[in-house]
Amino acid sequence: MKSICSSIPLLLSLLIINYPSHAQDDSPVLDSSHIIAVSGAGSKIYLTDREGQSSINIPNVTGDYVTWSPDGKKIAVRQYHDDGKTWSIHTMNSDGTNWKRLTHEKNKWDSVPAWSPDGKKIVFAREYKDPEGVFQAEIWLMNADGSKQTQIESLKGSNPHFTPDGRIVFSSEFNDKKSEISIANIDGSKVIQLTDNEAEEWHPEVSPDGKHIAFMSKRDGNQEIYVMNSDGSNQKRLTFNNVGDSFPSWSPDSSEILFTHFADTGWDIYIMNKDGSSSRKILSGRDAMFKP
Repeated sequence: MKSICSSIPLLLSLLIINYPSHAQDDSPVLDSSHIIAVSGAGSKIYLTDREGQSSINIPNVTGDYVTWSPDGKKIAVRQYHDDGKTWSIHTMNSDGTNWKRLTHEKNKWDSVPAWSPDGKKIVFAREYKDPEGVFQAEIWLMNADGSKQTQIESLKGSNPHFTPDGRIVFSSEFNDKKSEISIANIDGSKVIQLTDNEAEEWHPEVSPDGKHIAFMSKRDGNQEIYVMNSDGSNQKRLTFNNVGDSFPSWSPDSSEILFTHFADTGWDIYIMNKDGSSSRKILSGRDAMFKP
């Protein structure tokens, strides 16, 4: 299986985030859904409104594969070290303070962090070549402060994401090197394969209500966004474009999906209803929208 983290250029990665309406500390708080956008791998991180009309830089924060903690107080990101030979997971407060590096394994690619529903743990992908030159794709789990880092040894793959009930959905690796979407308990038991296609299928993300999983696949010859029930049934293609669509992310109320769309000008940001209807662009290429 190819490195999922490096096979698609991250000119723009994104997710819809929901801030809590009341904060118990001095972190900045907004009372509605906003979009967090990354203008390139390792670049600055911005907040913008749902119409893409304004953007605010989160100070002192760089990275990609950004995820927001369930309480809205912290951010987890991937950042490069050793001239890109090492990737690591970092966390910080939502205002950019209290930056902390959590993983430190040299020549390992740690990425795609995801918070547990209670915010106490972070699951992430680790990829590397072993001493024999064989590519390894592993799933790891740690406490939110970086302690007790443990490999979930029975799970091989990438793109892990927690379900609301505390299980893990991920892009699983099989002996024929295909990547399929699977789900398992947090300890790696009871692995259930949800998809079975010749094409690789990546980046599963569970809707906040736990009913659906959005993912990207080339099963129809072009990379598109798909959705299925959380048990793998009723798989449905949502986008129908002649260019790549990727990185789906759910709105807080599970009614909409945000995704990146590759165009001649670069990666654009689109939003659509969960059934694929009413798809529209909200952000154009990074140079047009994201200025310091």
